[in-house]
Order: sequence, then C-alpha cells, then structure tokens
Amino acid sequence: MFNLLSAQTSEGEATLGEKLTEAIFPADKQFLWFDVNPSFYTSLFVTGFLILLAVIIRIFIVPRFKTVPGKFQACLEKIVEFFSGMAKENSPHKNKFLGAYIFTAGIYIFCVTIAEIIGFRAVLVDLNACLVLGCMSYGVILVGGIITNKAKGGLSTLKDFSLPISMTFRLFGSMLSGLLVTELVYMFKFLSIGLPVIVGVIFTLLHALIQAYILTILTSIFYGEVTEPHSKKKKKKKDASEGDFLSDTKV
Repeated sequence: MFNLLSAQTSEGEATLGEKLTEAIFPADKQFLWFDVNPSFYTSLFVTGFLILLAVIIRIFIVPRFKTVPGKFQACLEKIVEFFSGMAKENSPHKNKFLGAYIFTAGIYIFCVTIAEIIGFRAVLVDLNACLVLGCMSYGVILVGGIITNKAKGGLSTLKDFSLPISMTFRLFGSMLSGLLVTELVYMFKFLSIGLPVIVGVIFTLLHALIQAYILTILTSIFYGEVTEPHSKKKKKKKDASEGDFLSDTKV
C-alpha cells in the first residue's frame, strides 16, 4: 500500500500520496481577516442556497399546495415524510425537534457532497467539518436526554462519549475512500479517459446518500434511547386480607 502511495504516476508528476495530502490539507484561503479551509466557501454557498430555496418554497410554493399533489409537491412530501417517519419510529416519545434536525442535517450533507460534481470542493473532505457535524448531533442527543430524563438522560448520553468520534470518522473515511479510488483511476492512463468522470459522479452520489442516511439514522436511534421515559417502580401494597391471614397464622 505504501509503495502504491509513493509510486510516481509518470515522470515529474506528483505521487498518489502527495495528491491525497494536497486534497485533504489544501492551502488556506483568506476570508475577511481570517485564513480558512477552501471547504468553507462551499459550505457558505450551499448554506445560503438552501436558506434561499427554503424561503422561496415557503412563500411561493407551499401556499399553492393541492389535495392532489403534483410532481414537485409529491417529491417534497416524500422527503419530509421519510425523515419524519425515521424520527417517529426511533423516538416515539420526543420526535418533533428530532425530525427537523435530521431533515436539515441530511439535506445539508447531501448537498455539500454533490456540490463536488459542479466543481466545488467537497466539504466533508475536511476533518473539521465532519467533527462539527458529529459533535452537533451528539449535542442534540445530550440535550434531548437531559430535557426528557434530566440527570439520568444526561448520564446515559455521556456514557457514549465515543459517539461523536465514530460519527466524525464515518463521514471522513467515506469521503477519503472515494477520493482515493478516483485518484487511483486517474493514475492509469488507459483508464483516465472518460472513466474517472463516471466513477467520480457515481461515488459522489453514493456517498451523499449513504452518509446522509447513516448520520441521521444513528442520531435518531441514540436520541430515541436517551429520551425514552423511565417509569417509576411502584411499591406493592399488601392486601388487607393477606395481612390478616398472616397475623392469624403466627404462633
């Protein structure tokens, strides 16, 4: 594996390891007075686009919804029902905020991933972006547990302290594997005509769908576990007749 990473693609060209290093740790770009990762611009663009799209849909499209939905309305309802159903299934007691959160997180992950197809840098190639998503999901789970079960819910969530780390590296590892496969295809000249485009698009779409699903399903499952209400154990009351019987049988 190390020989493969250090192998030269051709004379004078960078090795695969150098290409991956450059892709994962690119040079920072200036934003106002700060140096930021280039992925920040993709995230900023996608976030602004999603907010604008949500405002347009809410103001101009939602009021025109019909009892018999059209194609766009049916598609939109299916997406909302999917995340709402996931929240209700995994967290039947507290799911209103959960449904809104996993919907937002899922759409965001999908959009910042497929943005790579139109020439933007993938956001989840940046480990910091994956870490933020993992910690945010863990924070939602923790707050939900505390609100529902107070100290017990908080302690139950804190026991899974490795959860944000596992979520982070699931997202980052998936994107890194796709990047590695694409670069390997580019290394071989007889495969570098046309095939990298097909491989890149397929891997990008698969990663967008799979990673959005994995993060949302994990968040909803753990959220459902910590928000499950704990029933108080009731003390059994002795029957009066049973007490009289026991008193009569004493010697």
